[in-house]
Amino acid sequence: MTDHATAARLALAFHQCFVDFTSSDDLFADDALFDLLPPMWRFQLQGPGSVFTEQLRAIAEGPVEIDVVRTVPTATGFVTEHVETQHPPSGVVTARRLHLCDVVDGRITAVTTYCNGGWNAELRTRHAAEAPMIRA
Repeated sequence: MTDHATAARLALAFHQCFVDFTSSDDLFADDALFDLLPPMWRFQLQGPGSVFTEQLRAIAEGPVEIDVVRTVPTATGFVTEHVETQHPPSGVVTARRLHLCDVVDGRITAVTTYCNGGWNAELRTRHAAEAPMIRA
């Protein structure tokens, strides 16, 4: 079982990748696998953290804010969830993501990410009217 302190430390650094598009050399293994599942698609990247952060930079449409919902240690690493808010010129876009992270020797070796896609103001308004949430 990954201890809470390690999971919290790694998750904090992991989430920061989405904000500044960088990662420290000791966050990811040199051959980390990134298995990414946006809506209706799936693709994989492998390599150091820069492979992942370059992908994040390529899809960013403006400044990014991350709100961490939770991080839970697991037997092989941790699971963490966040809500991302981007601020492109066209208006605010949000996405909710769940990340399953494997950890070996204090470094993330694999990440599987599930994303609900980018929601613009129109979709957020429609969702609020048609499917109000009981919990955030």
